[in-house]
Amino acid sequence: MEGSQARKEREQMLLQSPKCMAQDRTMQRDFMWMWVYEIGIAGDNNRTVNMDSTAMTLPMSDPTAWATAMNNLGMAPLGIAGQPILPDFDPALGIMTGIPPITPMMPGLGIVPPPIPPDMPVVKEIIHCKSCTLFPPNPNLPPPATRERPPGCKTVFVGGLPENGTEQIIVEVFEQCGEIIAIRKSKKNFCHIRFAEEYMVDKALYLSGYRIRLGSSTDKKDTGRLHVDFAQARDDLYEWECKQRMLAREERHRRRMEEERLRPPSPPPVVHYSDHECSIVAEKLKDESKFSEAVQTLLTWIERGEVNRRSANNFYSMIQSANSHIRRLVNEKVAHEKDMEEAKEKFKQALSGILIQFEQIVAVYHSASKQKAWDHFTKAQRKNISVWCKQAEEIRNIHNDELMGIRREEEMEMSDDEIEEKTETKETEESVSQAEALKEENDSLRWQLDAYRNEVELLKQEQGKTHKEDDPNKEQQLKLLQQALQGMQQHLLKVQEEYKRKDAELEKIKDEKLQVEKMLENLKEKENCASRLCASSQDSDYPIEKTLNSNPIKSEREALLVGIISTFLHVHPFGASIEYICSYLHRLDNKICTSDVECLMSRLQHTFKQEMTGVGASLEKRWKFCGFEGLKLT
Repeated sequence: MEGSQARKEREQMLLQSPKCMAQDRTMQRDFMWMWVYEIGIAGDNNRTVNMDSTAMTLPMSDPTAWATAMNNLGMAPLGIAGQPILPDFDPALGIMTGIPPITPMMPGLGIVPPPIPPDMPVVKEIIHCKSCTLFPPNPNLPPPATRERPPGCKTVFVGGLPENGTEQIIVEVFEQCGEIIAIRKSKKNFCHIRFAEEYMVDKALYLSGYRIRLGSSTDKKDTGRLHVDFAQARDDLYEWECKQRMLAREERHRRRMEEERLRPPSPPPVVHYSDHECSIVAEKLKDESKFSEAVQTLLTWIERGEVNRRSANNFYSMIQSANSHIRRLVNEKVAHEKDMEEAKEKFKQALSGILIQFEQIVAVYHSASKQKAWDHFTKAQRKNISVWCKQAEEIRNIHNDELMGIRREEEMEMSDDEIEEKTETKETEESVSQAEALKEENDSLRWQLDAYRNEVELLKQEQGKTHKEDDPNKEQQLKLLQQALQGMQQHLLKVQEEYKRKDAELEKIKDEKLQVEKMLENLKEKENCASRLCASSQDSDYPIEKTLNSNPIKSEREALLVGIISTFLHVHPFGASIEYICSYLHRLDNKICTSDVECLMSRLQHTFKQEMTGVGASLEKRWKFCGFEGLKLT
């Protein structure tokens, strides 16, 4: 402990050392801070706290020296409690007035520590170790900068160590932050320290900015300013990745367990097919309560391939039972729809009854509001009656809108069914009408365009004849006409494009219609041919007497064909093939079918007969007219 005389000499030395300040200003500030904290420690050791005392004396020889020393440090003069030093120093008392008295409740005395607000900065204190002392940095300076923290960081970089610092001193300073695993010290006054846990790094960062002094020496090699920062180490990153993978495995396991817990139970397995199980499923298919289970079993058996030649009848009976269930379902649907309609009718009737009662109540209010009865009521009664009347009218209107909405929905449902039937027939008519309208509009626009062009040409001719200056009105009119002409041209192009598109659609619809008509005609011809062939095959089985009794010519068209064919064959006495006959008939009508002609001629056996002519490869069937011979036979 130093006395007041020693402190006074050091004070004067610091104030009267311009050479030292010129050589190393930063080092002088560090020494000044050490000296300030030593004064505070000495003061704390010298004075005793009295619980009954209300004031404290601070030994200080010259307040001007104190203020000068603080100014050299670049700080405003402050007292012990943090207040500015006032200029009114009292030499008789040896203290400066204005400093509040220190009580046992003040922070730092350790009797009853007050709660620290979160926004208040942490006040760093002097840290004493066995071989060194750590002095806190200037609180007015900004906090030391640090790099971004690497994931899983357990290693710190420590710079600014004294040149004479050893590994033992580093361990002595940083072992209070936590367990140290390894230290890698460099010859350039820095080292790397690896701790056991991540939170210990935060404790080590607290020491960043502290001034370290080895023993009581003031030599430059025994002092330094610590700079602690995060360091990136492969071991830390590897451990962090291992920890993250472990946490990910635990999370996956936890999710898997949660999914298994929430997963619905699997359905029971479907039994294999057998005759006994088939009979059970067939009985279940007839029961409405067990139908869904039986159908699932039947579906599984069919998908497994259990259907074969031996079990086909059993499966057919089960499928037939499933088909009969459709009728039950349809009947149930009809019953439910009937119930719904009945419920709707009941609701409508009840709602209409409610509306009638509302109308009666509103009529009562209106009759009470008339002159005969209204004069006999008091003012309060009239007010209540008017309010009740308004409420009843509002409720009545709401219910009336609801009933009208129900009726409107029913009408819309009825109209939708009719509209769906008419839309298909109207599509082609609408497309045709649209195409015609677009054509007319296109023609009108073209005529208007020609008229505008004629007007522009006339204006140009008039301008060429007069050879005078153009009037502003004529120029404006010409511009307007040109703009109108451009607009009409653009509109005409749009209408032409739309007309082309509609025309293409119309052509496409017409082609589709023609194809459908051709398909229908072909189907009808095929159907007629098939029916006639069947009839001819049946007629060939009957005896000739029955065919003679029945009329072989069924229509006027067939009679005309018989006459034409007879005339053609009469001209060809040696006969003609059916292809030759049909080629002649096709000149008269393209819709004549070869099979129809052959069927008609085969029915008239006394008018036409078929003979085989030729030999070998030239063998050919020819039809001849035998009407004169047949007339004698009939």
